[in-house]
Amino acid sequence: MRTLFLNPPSFEGFDGGASSRWPATREIESYWYPVWLCYPAGMLPDSKVVDAPPHKITIEQTVEMAKQFELLVLFTSTPGFHVDVKMAEMMKDSNPKLKVCFVGPPVTVEPEKALQHSAIDFVVRREFDHQIVDFANGKPLSEIPGVSYRRNGEFVHNPDAPYIENLDALPWVTKVYKRDLDFTRYNVPFLLNPAIALYTSRGCPAMCTFCLWPQTHSGHRWRLRSVDDVVAEVAWAKENFPGLKEIFFDDDTFNYKGARTIELCKKLAPLGVTWSCTSRVTTDYDTLSAMKDAGGRLMIVGYESGDAQILKNIKKGATLDMARRFTRDAHKLGLTIHADFIVGLPGESKQSIRNTINFAKELDCETIQVSIAHPYPGTEFYDHAQKNGLIQLGVSMTDEGGHQLPNIIHPGLDRAELVDAVQTFYDEYYYRPKAAFRVVSKAIMNGDVKRLYKEAREYLSLRSKRKQFVADQQAGRTAAVSGD
Repeated sequence: MRTLFLNPPSFEGFDGGASSRWPATREIESYWYPVWLCYPAGMLPDSKVVDAPPHKITIEQTVEMAKQFELLVLFTSTPGFHVDVKMAEMMKDSNPKLKVCFVGPPVTVEPEKALQHSAIDFVVRREFDHQIVDFANGKPLSEIPGVSYRRNGEFVHNPDAPYIENLDALPWVTKVYKRDLDFTRYNVPFLLNPAIALYTSRGCPAMCTFCLWPQTHSGHRWRLRSVDDVVAEVAWAKENFPGLKEIFFDDDTFNYKGARTIELCKKLAPLGVTWSCTSRVTTDYDTLSAMKDAGGRLMIVGYESGDAQILKNIKKGATLDMARRFTRDAHKLGLTIHADFIVGLPGESKQSIRNTINFAKELDCETIQVSIAHPYPGTEFYDHAQKNGLIQLGVSMTDEGGHQLPNIIHPGLDRAELVDAVQTFYDEYYYRPKAAFRVVSKAIMNGDVKRLYKEAREYLSLRSKRKQFVADQQAGRTAAVSGD
């Protein structure tokens, strides 16, 4: 079956779908590669991957594509699910013979909820590589593990498929990028541009209660590609993407084991490639040193909170002192850090948020991202939020543009205060003379002044919207109290 793998158009600038670890529109326009879709696509020569958001492909253009294919595989997200369903309905109206499969965390956790929509013929839970290929090659749904579908008016859930162990047997996603995508369309503000992303492993052994991917999709079992296979793909990418400035290893946690990371670094070093990766603060100095010597430049690091009790609440498996030591070591070696923080985690209070803002300024990483905690179905955080009555039913987790809004409240913290905390965090961090000078000087040095100007405009626009949201919420609260 001729197969279309689709990361669909949704909100303007939205990149919260296929492979995105943060299911929302970001402050600054960012696009990540649809890595998961590219694995099965690489096993079906007549398939096509369409990543609509970065390529500015409209809903109308996407619907027209339906006529060219027999199978649609759509990677959905919680914020974009209802828009994705409408898209599938429109595509099926255009081509009634089109079979539609949804994949991604929402349908893994709640397959029956997805199958209530007639446009969806089946879903594949968790990893979906071989299941899609088997179906496209003619295998009936009844024989495919991990599939949920309707039969005679009832829901059928085939037993789970085992996680894929031999990752070397999978195709290189970079060859699918070359075939179907324009790599110059992908922009992540803290990465060199252009960059490409790939995985060296799947799964994450860490037990963070809020993290969507290991709990719903990739699993906690850490499975590795061989070092030689990774190095060979990096070498191929270097030769086949003219102008490429950076490789990003987008694993759940790239350097979880020091020995494996050091072995990989020894073989990456001769390639002379600049690369970045994800990291935990548990990484030791020797591993960081090996990364730097092999061309490592930047790490995305989930610090999450600057409050010791919050870290315990979310089972982070790290302490504030570990974070300080890691940051000190990385900066001593000349490595750059993009630091991720979250407000609204279990046990959050005004004081714990203040502790986190102060901690972030103490660490003084090069760039930061501040997210609002969202309890996604299938996570331990979701179970906690439900049990403690934190979730506000009927409240959207995004605004009309796909930007994050809180759908939970904590004692002493309402929605307005959580949104205001995010903006206060950014303002206090980036309006420091030291931080502002660092951002501007880096843009000048890298010849990215135009890019910085565009990003600044996007950021200030969202800042204004956040301020308005807070003002509206406060006005509504005042009116309710006064009885107006």
